[in-house]
Amino acid sequence: MKKIIISYILLTGCLTFQSIAQKVKPYSEQYRPQVHYSPQKNWMNDPNGMFYLNGKYHLLYQYSPFTLRPDFEKMHWGHAVSTDLVHWKQLPLSAGLEPDEQGAIFSGSAVVDINNTSGFGKDGKIPVVAIFTHHNMEGERGGRNDFQTQSLAYSLDEGNTWTKYSDNPVVKNPGIRDFRDPKVFWYGDGKKWIMTLATKDRITFLSSPDLKNWTKESEFGASEGEHGGVWECPDLFPMTLKGKTHWVLLVSINPGGPNKGSATQYFIGQFDGKRFVSENKDTRWIDFGPENYAGVTWSGTGKRKIFLGWMNNWSYADKLPTSTWSGASTFPRELNLVNINGQTYIRSEPAKELNLIKLSGPNLRKFTFSGHQDLSKKIGKLPEQYILKLNIGHLKAYKIILSNHQREKIEIGYNQESNTFFIDRIHSGLVGFHQDFPAKLVAPRISTSKSSQLTLLVDVSSIELFADEGTSVLTSTYFPSTPFDTVSLENAEKITISNLSINPLKSIWGSSNNTKRYP
Repeated sequence: MKKIIISYILLTGCLTFQSIAQKVKPYSEQYRPQVHYSPQKNWMNDPNGMFYLNGKYHLLYQYSPFTLRPDFEKMHWGHAVSTDLVHWKQLPLSAGLEPDEQGAIFSGSAVVDINNTSGFGKDGKIPVVAIFTHHNMEGERGGRNDFQTQSLAYSLDEGNTWTKYSDNPVVKNPGIRDFRDPKVFWYGDGKKWIMTLATKDRITFLSSPDLKNWTKESEFGASEGEHGGVWECPDLFPMTLKGKTHWVLLVSINPGGPNKGSATQYFIGQFDGKRFVSENKDTRWIDFGPENYAGVTWSGTGKRKIFLGWMNNWSYADKLPTSTWSGASTFPRELNLVNINGQTYIRSEPAKELNLIKLSGPNLRKFTFSGHQDLSKKIGKLPEQYILKLNIGHLKAYKIILSNHQREKIEIGYNQESNTFFIDRIHSGLVGFHQDFPAKLVAPRISTSKSSQLTLLVDVSSIELFADEGTSVLTSTYFPSTPFDTVSLENAEKITISNLSINPLKSIWGSSNNTKRYP
């Protein structure tokens, strides 16, 4: 008889428990995402060093390989690889990217140095160069302000092993406590590398011909954007809309997000190789939800901009009720630009590769309802992971209610009076591990069209809402005691749905898709 370990968790005065078998199949634990990347065990946070090379997408990320909670003193870069942005293989820790005498390995980026400007390449091998923040814990504990510096490492085997540059750091700290997260790209017009660096309450731009010697160009953000918390994890890249090039600057902020805690704002403007000038004066968020932070784009993908965020929030990231792992990534998203009333906005939607695991499912065409309508007889029991798409010809207020027999539920919908989309997770299950978690999350509607489209990417313990072709986005996690297997619609006023479809998704972990994840 298998030994059963009963672990008790005290949450908001309520004692709950979960039975954990002595041998649990990897990627089959309660709450384990089935279509989002998460490490097999222990802690992950920010995506780092994402690059595309030889048909493979490399995802590196902040990783505490020995603990379920963040151990900043032993922070490494984890490494996973995929050929399709969907199925991921976690690789062993990359030799050479472990903490050393200069500090732990904090966030950064990686580039494929095709022209070998760094000189690290040899024997015809193209170097992949990682640019990261060295974080010296002793210096921080000693009260110094220069404990974060920027360093290099290079790989000649696609990131499996790394060699740190002998003359690190390449960017020394001038005395700024928050001095981190270098994101680097090749600026072809100037034949130089550009680094965007988070420096306390602004972004500093630097340039280099060889990735080793850096010159400060300018700063941005002291009087722009939101400043409810420190600025982090910048990313700068060009995008085209109707033949015009716009530059997009992503900046994560913690706290200060629109639904409390962590979030990522963006600016659209122009960049001349030295200075960035923002065209938008209002605050823009790439995702209004509280569970999309530190997101950046892959390097090496050309004009296609593929974004990935950490699906968590620093307000309660170390308190989640997961058992063997902590933290996951959002599903990769494709970014594009759209013009709405003369203003340029980002629109983001799940990468098209999601269709690789999409299965056929029920499709309801043109029906009218008011009040409360249980769709169980028409749709059946909900799978644990799926895509739900809803099309409305004339938008009015509505609710989609996902629920279980424990009377737990999550509500998604549109509030016509406030012109906002929402996810209400107040009664979604385990919510008492932090006061900010039980909340109704809202995102303003950006589109002005009378019709509306809604896409929900639902996983075992998360939901990503993409409204109006991804111009309004909300990401939320939740932790029900049993899966939400029933879907209902609710509205006080009669509303016509032109189409509602639900397509189950195969697990990216294979047969674990059929493994019971709840006691």
